[in-house]
Amino acid sequence: MIPMSKRLLVLLIPLILAAVHTVEAQQATKIPRIGVLPAGSPSSMATQVEAFRQGLRELGYVEGKNILLEYRYGEGKREQYRDLADELVRLKPDIIVVSSVGFTAAAKEATKTIPLVVAGAGDLVGTGLVASLARPGGNVTGLTAMSTDLSGKRLELLKEVVPKATRVAVFWYTFPGSQDEDEVKQTQVTAPPLGLKIQAVPVRGTNDFQGAFAQMKRENANALIIIQGSFTNVYRSQLVELAIKNRLPTMCEQPIWAEAGCHVSYGRDPRDGWRRAAIFVDKILKGAKPADLPVEQPTKFEFVINLKTAKQIGLTIPPNVLARADKVIK
Repeated sequence: MIPMSKRLLVLLIPLILAAVHTVEAQQATKIPRIGVLPAGSPSSMATQVEAFRQGLRELGYVEGKNILLEYRYGEGKREQYRDLADELVRLKPDIIVVSSVGFTAAAKEATKTIPLVVAGAGDLVGTGLVASLARPGGNVTGLTAMSTDLSGKRLELLKEVVPKATRVAVFWYTFPGSQDEDEVKQTQVTAPPLGLKIQAVPVRGTNDFQGAFAQMKRENANALIIIQGSFTNVYRSQLVELAIKNRLPTMCEQPIWAEAGCHVSYGRDPRDGWRRAAIFVDKILKGAKPADLPVEQPTKFEFVINLKTAKQIGLTIPPNVLARADKVIK
């Protein structure tokens, strides 16, 4: 006769093996959780976030089925970036996708271990967020969106769009540590050979908007450049409406601004950066380390003209300039 202890062991072994198999199966089918930290508002970032989802779908990931996304929007309010990053880190996501230098810095302070994928931000090297573009090191990788070297090109295009312009206002959001002032300086350097004078118009909040445009009018600005950032992106529609109301031909940095009513734009499409961020997420989920994934730089820049807006203020775009546009909004 088999002893009772051995009989119990014979009965328990299959149960133990079944339990181990169940745990292994659950681990094998674990759904990755991705934190998403857009620096703007849900409305201002809608097309970028959708581009990220599209990029994931192209790689076989379907939100809610085999991948989970947790969103925290910065609303352009830098003072709450760290709290939002901390909140997301507590959820222990597998990866965090983030935009803007400020939000990336806040996320890096919140975690040194969770991989951070940047969907397009400014000077990642100069701010110390990565060691170099080729070998980022640490837990940050993704895409940079440096565009100060395009400032001169934007001013040249604006001069071609408004040949009679002599004074150009440059509008930007200023705060401690802002990199936008570098772009303003680059614009000022480019201005004299084009016969232009630059009127710098920094703002510190929405309460400054009306006064800024009144200042432009008072000092006879013929055209306007709006420097894009997390804060200005949130108020994109309001700023474009103010420019139209004041009949100012306006150069913006990204196609999404031209689509919102800016007269012309020249720069990268941020949706491309968000779409490519999905590729970084896929690589990291498959075992790649962010320290070994080179940071990508934008290579495609689009010149977009909003003809409908130009007609609203009576601006005629020269035919030769119109012919060079990558996209014309009618």
